[in-house]
Amino acid sequence: MGESDRYQEYGNTKNKRFKVSFGDDSNALVNLFVLNVIFFLILMVTQVAFLVYDQGLQAFNTQVLQWFALPASLTKLSERPWTLISFMFSDSGDNIFRLLSNMLWLWAFGYLLQQMAGNDKLIPIYIYGGLLGAVFFIIANYSFPMLRPIIGNSYLLGANASTLAVAVATTTLSPNFKFFTMIRGGIPIWVLTAVYLLIDIAGVAGMGAAYSIAHLGGAVAGFLFIVLLKRGADGSIWMNKFYFWLINVFNPNNKGYSTATKDRFFYNTGNREPFTKSTNITQQRIDEILDKINQKGYHFLTDEEKQVLKKASEDDNL
Repeated sequence: MGESDRYQEYGNTKNKRFKVSFGDDSNALVNLFVLNVIFFLILMVTQVAFLVYDQGLQAFNTQVLQWFALPASLTKLSERPWTLISFMFSDSGDNIFRLLSNMLWLWAFGYLLQQMAGNDKLIPIYIYGGLLGAVFFIIANYSFPMLRPIIGNSYLLGANASTLAVAVATTTLSPNFKFFTMIRGGIPIWVLTAVYLLIDIAGVAGMGAAYSIAHLGGAVAGFLFIVLLKRGADGSIWMNKFYFWLINVFNPNNKGYSTATKDRFFYNTGNREPFTKSTNITQQRIDEILDKINQKGYHFLTDEEKQVLKKASEDDNL
């Protein structure tokens, strides 16, 4: 069974119970929520302070917001390269509805993506979406003649491109998944994604073509990530290794990042079949397998664990 078949198989399972611990420190979805809320609160409190002291929104935008937003000008970008990351976690203090909308869509699609691909894929896809959205935004501003005169005043802000990347990645990974199955068999995930894309593009239509193109760049990033993943190229590995190194750079016990050690010694048996056994399915066993999916993804399950899920699904134990 190839990688593509494994992902497709998971998308077609009848799992009725997804188990995610939202309080877990390793929950990537919670981490994204926290980062977005923290950045928003910082900007909101700062904006209120400017208004209290009669500085005005213009002063806030020029003195504070521009240090978080991605500039379309390459000259300005070279002076503040950190905005390649900061913009995708930032929304201006008076744009709480856009923040809520982005977080709602991020929860809907990010929750499913964690079940299908594991925690270690969500944040890389989010970042890739923001980065490719930034590239598309800058190229669009330099490509369209009507945008060049105002390129020095064009900025990109918000999690839209990154959230679209997560949505499209989830849809590409399991296009047959359905929401609200009690309503005439359910609504396919691709329908929900198409609705989200139309709403998002319509919301920025009045801001100019560059913003719509930037958000489409995020969608392209999510699609490409899953296509490459199914072909064996995992774009999240180097990013997770870098993150592990960064948080452990001053840790004397750091021996390097490895996601394969546990599987290599405890799960990977190669082509050997030492014995055949009949599995006794218990709720505890099912919970252990769901926890493993939550942490690593479905494709890390052994054949035995997949059979347990399949049999439990057929017996309607999930």
